[in-house]
Amino acid sequence: MQVKIVNKSSFPLPQYATALSAGMDLKANLSEPVILAPLERAMIPTGLFIELPEGFEAQVRPRSGLAAKHGISVLNAPGTIDADYRGEVKVILVNISNEPFTVNPGERIAQMVVARHEKVEWQETDQLGETARGEGGFGSTGKK
Repeated sequence: MQVKIVNKSSFPLPQYATALSAGMDLKANLSEPVILAPLERAMIPTGLFIELPEGFEAQVRPRSGLAAKHGISVLNAPGTIDADYRGEVKVILVNISNEPFTVNPGERIAQMVVARHEKVEWQETDQLGETARGEGGFGSTGKK
C-alpha cells in the first residue's frame, strides 16, 4: 500500500529493517541530544507527517532493544495515529530505568506498524453469550 508522507527531518524515510519486519523504525529528529532522567518522559519529534487511508491506523511501539538494554519505552504503547491526523508524528518516550538515558539526533527510538482496523457498531443487549472462561480476568487463567 502507498501512504503519503512529508519528511521534514534530517533523516531518510522510515524503512523495514528486514524483509519480514512488521514495523519501521522511527528516528529522533533532534538538533541536540535529550537526556531522560529516571522516570522522566519526553515527547520526541520525528519530523514526519503522514496521511493514512481510511480504515488504517499507525501504531507507535517501543523498540525491544531500547527496552531490554536501557529501560526505555513508549509511554502510551501502542500510541495510535488516526487516519485523519495531519500533525507531526511524535513519540512519548519514558525512562523506567535507574540510569539517565541520552536520546541522540537520528537515534532509532520507536517502531511504527500500519494496521487495518474495523469500526464497531454497538448492539445493545441485556445478556452476553456464555464461555468457559466467563468473567475470569487479570490472571484467572493461571501461570503456565
